Order: sequence, then C-alpha cells, then structure tokens
Amino acid sequence: MASITFDTHKFVRKLQEGGFNEKQAESLTEALRAAIDDSELVTKKDLQIELAPVKADLLLLKWMIGFNLAFTMAVLWKVFG
Repeated sequence: MASITFDTHKFVRKLQEGGFNEKQAESLTEALRAAIDDSELVTKKDLQIELAPVKADLLLLKWMIGFNLAFTMAVLWKVFG
C-alpha cells in the first residue's frame, strides 16, 4: 500500500503558532504520525491495478450482450420480416 509524507516539524510549528506549547504539539504530532503509519491507504494506482480485471470482464460482457442482441434481432427479422 501507499505511504503518506508527513512533515512533523512543520506540523509542530503550526500547532505552536496556534497556541499549543511544545510538549502538547509534539505529543499530538506523534499521535497523528502513529495513526497515519497504522492506516492502510489506497492510492489511485492501487485501485487501477485491482480494478483492471473487472474492467476487462465488463468490456467482454458488453461485447457479448451486443453480439447476442444483434443475433436476436437478425433472427427476429428473418422470422417476422
């Protein structure tokens, strides 16, 4: 799976600018970093890889349905036309 880039120093500075003291900012940053590290993120590329076989199956199904519809119409035209 993918990893996310997280600038902890910049985040600590932003928290301190917002009124957190250094210890609070560092604790919150560490907790957030741990949560991000434990999460399983999915990227667009991951989804594309996983969905490629599904897309191929749908394309085949679309062609099969189209062929069957055309064949059925031809038979109906021959019988009733």
